[in-house]
Amino acid sequence: MQSIWRILKMDKLDSVQDPVVNWTWKLVTLGRCLKAPRETLWITNCLISESDLTYLSQCPSISLLNDLGLSGVNLNSLSLELLQDSFLSRFFRMGVQAPPRLLELASQSLLQDEALAIAALEELPVELFPPLFTAAFAGRHTHTVKAMVQAWPFACLPLGALMKDHQPHLETFQAALDGLDLLLAQEVRPRRWKLQVLDLRRNAHQDFWTSWSGIKASVCSLLEPEPAQPMQKMHRVEAQAGLKPARAPVEVLVDLCLKEDTLDETISYLLKKAKQRRSLLNLRCQKLRIFTIPVESIRRILKLMQLDSIQDLEVNCTWNLATLASFLPHLGWMGNLRRLLLSHIHVLPRTAPIQEEHCVAQLTAQFLNLPHLQELYLDSISFLKGRLHRVLRCLKTPLETLWITNCQISESDLRYLSQCPSVGLLKHLCLSGLNLTNLSLEPLQVLIERTSATLQDLDLDECGIMDSQFSALLPSLSRCSQLTTFSFCGNHISMAVLESLLDHTVGLSKLSLVLYPAPLESYEDVRGTLHLGLLAQLHARLKRLLCASGRASTVWFKANPCPHCGDQIVYSTEPILCPCYMPT
Repeated sequence: MQSIWRILKMDKLDSVQDPVVNWTWKLVTLGRCLKAPRETLWITNCLISESDLTYLSQCPSISLLNDLGLSGVNLNSLSLELLQDSFLSRFFRMGVQAPPRLLELASQSLLQDEALAIAALEELPVELFPPLFTAAFAGRHTHTVKAMVQAWPFACLPLGALMKDHQPHLETFQAALDGLDLLLAQEVRPRRWKLQVLDLRRNAHQDFWTSWSGIKASVCSLLEPEPAQPMQKMHRVEAQAGLKPARAPVEVLVDLCLKEDTLDETISYLLKKAKQRRSLLNLRCQKLRIFTIPVESIRRILKLMQLDSIQDLEVNCTWNLATLASFLPHLGWMGNLRRLLLSHIHVLPRTAPIQEEHCVAQLTAQFLNLPHLQELYLDSISFLKGRLHRVLRCLKTPLETLWITNCQISESDLRYLSQCPSVGLLKHLCLSGLNLTNLSLEPLQVLIERTSATLQDLDLDECGIMDSQFSALLPSLSRCSQLTTFSFCGNHISMAVLESLLDHTVGLSKLSLVLYPAPLESYEDVRGTLHLGLLAQLHARLKRLLCASGRASTVWFKANPCPHCGDQIVYSTEPILCPCYMPT
């Protein structure tokens, strides 16, 4: 022991690492020998007492520690209140992230005996709840997980962020929901109960499990614990008021993806609990994706949700008009919807015109109930031709994003689009897949002109636009001062018009990405067979013109689909070829 003291008295000693000591020793004696503040202190594989741990929290020489290691120190028999008052609490007050060794050790020691861990929850410091819950969840200690949910001392439990890092085990996830279910069933909830929100979203509260002290500004205020009111005082206040403790509902936040006829087992269990506790568990879904799933199943699930919580809805189903009509009444209740995608809605060959008109009227009527809609995506909607004005005139607020893709539209549709009040402030416009070959593009020119002060992304891919039509758009394009991305692949454009495009857009300082169609001169025949040598020459020429204009950037050519295999060739610095052009 004398040799250890001599080492500790050295003024320049920065760390004490792995002292191999196999007898109980006094930290108070060691601490008094430390003359200068230490940056690193490791006390490993030692026996310490409660008085040692208490002195450690008060020792002047370790007040500036950056790293503390207590690996191998048996804390199982020590008071957890002392652990809260020890140096760990000082780390939280200083805003320094606590060393993981102590947290992991405390959690592992507790979880060795689940009954002891559960019994300790009543007095467990709030700082230890997140690391203990993480260890219990990752280690599949289902009984501890269930008990910790009931005793959770924060207003929000961000379980989704934890599930992102630790692949959820079905029984462990069910234990968390069972704990919530038991909590909701209690007439008088635990005195430390603060839980208001169970957040199952994977990308929410990413920093909670690492910055869980509630001190950092980035941590959501929902996560900060409130001081617990003593149980006797709480009961006394309730008795004086003559009130029964209220059972406020708990909100469950989740993003759902409904795919095929079978749901994920975790989601199925969540929906089961939501049905059982409908009045006490509010299921709120911000993002909802619907793929191939029977519409009756969708309707049953939607009945369990707070529909006004949905802000982002995608319907990627191949539906006919009758199926869409059965879904539309639910759409009208999504009053906070900001993003809507409808895809692959088709009209059956023998659909009566009156039925078609009725469905369109239903759809447009629901749009009147969406006052916050900012992004609208309509893809492969077969009944849109000649009716675009009926859909867009029902929009109550200006759109930021409008995609009308792979649809048939008329010249009157295009004309109304250019005049529609809701599209004057567009930032993102995509008309990919619309056949514009035989239409006048004067309305599109007007639309680009109207949105020139705000438009950032413009996509005119696969529209069948010819040289003369595209040339008419160039003056309007040259005024789009905010434009950053422009794509017009799959159109019939010559090299001369591409060079004219460069001249018209040279003043657009924010334009950073342009996706060009392979020029007409690069094809060998009308079938669309590419001449790779010509394509390389034209690519180099366009690159030189860009450099000469002071806008050196990558030039992307995208060719028409190969007439043999249907794949497309992309050319940037080198061609990305389809198998037909590969050397045998």
